[in-house]
Amino acid sequence: MSEDADPPPLQSLLDRTFQPIERALADADTDLALQEVGIVRSVGHGIARIDGLPTVKSDELIRFPDNLLGMAFDLDRRQVGAILLGAGESLKAGDRVRRTRRVLDVPVGDGLIGRVMTPTGEPLDNRGPIQFARRSPVEREARPIMDRAPVTVPLQTGLKAIDALIPIGRGQRELILGDRQTGKTTIALDTIVNQRETGVICIYCAIGQRNWAVAQFIEELRSRDRLQDCLVVVAAAEDPPGLQYIAPYAATAIGEYFMERGRDVLLVYDDLTRHARAYRELSLLLRRPPGREAFPGDIFYIHSRLLERSTHLREELGGGSLTALPIVETQGQNLSAYIPTNLISITDGQIYLSPDLFQKGILPAVDVGRSVSRVGGKTQLSAYRSVAGDLRLSYSQFQELEVFSRFGTRLDESTRQTLERGRRVREVLKQPPYLPLPVEEQIAVLLAVTNGLFDELPLTEIRQAETAIRDRLRQAVPQVCDRIRANEVLSESDRHTLLDEARRALQTL
Repeated sequence: MSEDADPPPLQSLLDRTFQPIERALADADTDLALQEVGIVRSVGHGIARIDGLPTVKSDELIRFPDNLLGMAFDLDRRQVGAILLGAGESLKAGDRVRRTRRVLDVPVGDGLIGRVMTPTGEPLDNRGPIQFARRSPVEREARPIMDRAPVTVPLQTGLKAIDALIPIGRGQRELILGDRQTGKTTIALDTIVNQRETGVICIYCAIGQRNWAVAQFIEELRSRDRLQDCLVVVAAAEDPPGLQYIAPYAATAIGEYFMERGRDVLLVYDDLTRHARAYRELSLLLRRPPGREAFPGDIFYIHSRLLERSTHLREELGGGSLTALPIVETQGQNLSAYIPTNLISITDGQIYLSPDLFQKGILPAVDVGRSVSRVGGKTQLSAYRSVAGDLRLSYSQFQELEVFSRFGTRLDESTRQTLERGRRVREVLKQPPYLPLPVEEQIAVLLAVTNGLFDELPLTEIRQAETAIRDRLRQAVPQVCDRIRANEVLSESDRHTLLDEARRALQTL
C-alpha cells in the first residue's frame, strides 16, 4: 500500500473522536488537592468526637453529613472535640466529616437590618434569604488602644433614673444585673425604643431565652414601629449549646460592620449568664477541668474578649461606636457570685435592679446606691448636670434616712422635710415600662421636684402633676427644649422660665 494513501475510515473516525478529548485534557488544570476526612466516634449533647483530621485548626468549621456544621473546639493528640452548630439527631458514629479550611463567619451588611436570624445567618422571620454585603469572622481581635477615642456622646435611655443618675455614653459597656423578673430586659427594650430618631442601629442578641419570650420581645418592637430599624439574633434555649455560645460573638461581628462605617450601634446581650452556662456545659462534656462553680478557668477570657470589642473609634477611622448592654441574672441578690463579679470587673459600670424595690412597685427598680457609671458622667448633657448634679447623693441619703426613721424616733422639721422631698423624688423617678421620655421633659420634671414644687402635693397626685408639666413644656417653651437637646448650658433665665411654666401647669390641677 502506498504511503500517500488515505487512512482507513476507522482510523479517521477515531482521530476525530479523541482529538477534542486530548485537547481538553491538555487545557485542563490537573492539580490535585489533598482532602482530610475524619470519622465520628461518638456524638451526644451537642458535641462530637472525631478521629482523624490531624491538621485541623482551632475554631475551624467542620462539615458533617446532611450539611451539618460544627466547630473544632478541643484539639487532642488523638481526637478532635467539635461542638455542633445545629440539630445533630441524624448524626451517628462512623459518619465521615471533612475540613472546610475556614473559620466560622456570619453575613454582615445593611440587608440584615429589620431581620430575625440565627447566629449562623439563617433567617427566622419567613421573609426569604438574607441579603448581605460580605461575611465576617465571628471572632476578631478587639481594637487597639490607639484606634479608640474617648466616649463623649450620651446614649439616652429615656429613663429618668438612668439618664439623670447613671448616664450611659456611646461606646460604653454598661452591665444590667439583678434577680429574675426584676425588669432587666424591659430596660433594654426601653433603651431600644428611645433610639427611634437618633440613627443608632440596635441589635438584640437573645441567648438561651425561651422562644415565647423572644417572640414577645419581637412583638413589642413591632408594635412600637422599631423592628424595621433593629436586628435580632436568636439562639434559643431549645438550640444546641454551641449556637448559644457563638451567638454574642456573631452579633458583635455584625455590630462592628456598622461601627467601622461610622455608624452608632447599640448591642444588648440577653443574657450572658446563660452564655456562661452554655460554655460550661460544652467544657464539661469535653472533659475540660472545672474550677469555681464548675466553670472552666477561661470563662473570664471568653467574656472579656467579647466586651472589649465595644468601643468608640477615632474620627479618622469613621468615628462609629458600639455600645454594649450585657444582661446578667443574679440569684438571691448575690452580686459576689462568679459570673457577676467577672462582668462587673470587665464593664464600665453596672445598673443593679433590686427585687425589693420591684416588689414595692418602684419601677424601674434601679438601686441607685449599688449602681454606677464610670464613663457616662463625662457624656451627660449639661442640663442634667445643672439640674440633677447632687440628686444622686441626696437621694441615697434619703434612702438611708428613711430606714432609720422606721424605728419611730421623733424627727425634727428639717429631717421631716428631707423625707417628704425624697419620697416625691422617688415618685418622679418611677416610670411605667415602654414609655421612654425625651430629654427636655425629664429635665423639666426633675427641675420642678428638686426646687420643691411638688412638696405640697400628695403622693397620689405626683404622676398627674408630672404629666401636666410635660404637656405645658412642649407647647409653651419649644425654644428652651431645642437648647436642651443641643447640649447648651441651662442658663438662669431658662431655669426661671421652666419653673414658671411648671408652676402654671400645677395651678391647673
